[in-house]
Amino acid sequence: MNYLRNLSRLALGQRLLDPLVAIYYVTTHCNLHCAYCEDFGAHRNAENEAPAPLEDAKHILRVIRSGVDALWLTGGEPLLAPHLDDLLEYAKRGLRFRQTSLITNGMLLLQRQDILPHLDRLVLSLDSLDPSAWGALNMPNSYAESILGIVRETAKLQETHNFQLVLNAVITPESLASDPDALVDFCSQHKIQISFSPQSLNNWPRYELIASLAYRVYLERLIVLKKQGAPILGSYDYLATLRGDQPYDCYPSLAPRIMPNGDLAYPCRPIEKAGGEHGGRPVNLLHVPDWQSAIKIAREAYGDPPTMCVSCFQQCYAEPSLMQSRPLSLLREGRGLATYVPG
Repeated sequence: MNYLRNLSRLALGQRLLDPLVAIYYVTTHCNLHCAYCEDFGAHRNAENEAPAPLEDAKHILRVIRSGVDALWLTGGEPLLAPHLDDLLEYAKRGLRFRQTSLITNGMLLLQRQDILPHLDRLVLSLDSLDPSAWGALNMPNSYAESILGIVRETAKLQETHNFQLVLNAVITPESLASDPDALVDFCSQHKIQISFSPQSLNNWPRYELIASLAYRVYLERLIVLKKQGAPILGSYDYLATLRGDQPYDCYPSLAPRIMPNGDLAYPCRPIEKAGGEHGGRPVNLLHVPDWQSAIKIAREAYGDPPTMCVSCFQQCYAEPSLMQSRPLSLLREGRGLATYVPG
């Protein structure tokens, strides 16, 4: 329903659209310090935000649910959050979110399999099948030695617990030397989907990527694989946007982000982080009864999302904006494609 209402608002030239998914940081604490993470990491835990108490977190989810029926829980590392299983059960069974997803690095997953029945999608970070490539990303040896096994074991549980496993691969200058076919074949063999996003700096792909012909070749190959039916989640429009480094019309309210304590980052996390007159944290969801009340306060504080800004290439902003503003492309994504046969 939000998608259809937004089409009418776009026709009227409106910028503030209803969310398609809400992203809640259950904690900003983490157990890794990946080189490409600009926000969090174990070395920043002292300055990051702890999880909210369970009852506060439940209230935050109730407010979110009054505005949108798809939820992503992320971090930091969300598996560090206490009561995560209770919160997920409440989201899935109590509030009946249509889709509940969790994004994790997976290090603690084998000890937290109690969460799997409460998920529709589980997103794990995996940038390469070559453990030696992870050293440049500040990954500990224990991660390199165990993550592939964790992925394989978790993939086996998809049918049992009725969830979809998704890998998210960050394209780095170092990974351009590898062929994406290996990752895609691995996913196809284990019934896993995969998405790709570029390593960013200040919300823009690293210069070493956008200045590299190899980066465009890599993206071209992903488009070819997707046309062949490979289990790649990134839309054609998104991959083409990355390939051409083309700005797009961003509608950040399609994917609002809520911090652990309930603060709404408005109109988006990058603008909120930058500070200034265009955005911030104007409302805490613990202090409002529903989503529309929160958005009213945010809009009164900062107005509608800006009409002109440097479009970031974070997939959680780009994909909803592209698919909402290009409904024919969304229909194309829904069409059946050829069955992919791993090489």
